[in-house]
Amino acid sequence: MACFTVPAGEAVVTTIVKKTIEKRGGKPENTAKENGIPFSRKLKWLTNLLWGGSVLLAYEHVWHGEVKPFFPFLTAMENPADKAEMLHEMGTVGVGMALLVTAVWIGICVAADVIVKRPLSGVKSVN
Repeated sequence: MACFTVPAGEAVVTTIVKKTIEKRGGKPENTAKENGIPFSRKLKWLTNLLWGGSVLLAYEHVWHGEVKPFFPFLTAMENPADKAEMLHEMGTVGVGMALLVTAVWIGICVAADVIVKRPLSGVKSVN
């Protein structure tokens, strides 16, 4: 019903944090080999994952008629009994999806750091 709102909320927060970091730190460095991948770039990955998943889930809910184009937008908000079910779904499924996406992002960041910091094989140094 409204599980997509939890990852969308996390996406809003990460977008604000990403924009703040970019304003304070300027543009990401091009020297990823020396300094690693900038955190602002990694945060952009998380933001893209969350926004993409939220948009696809919202589209799926519109397709099944659970979201409508007029107030209160969610069909579960019309009936008080459905509100409890909707909040339960947001607390279980929505939070679970947001945590899973964040855990996958952490794995991607760790793998990217390992790849960036490993020595190139088969390339002789100029020294």
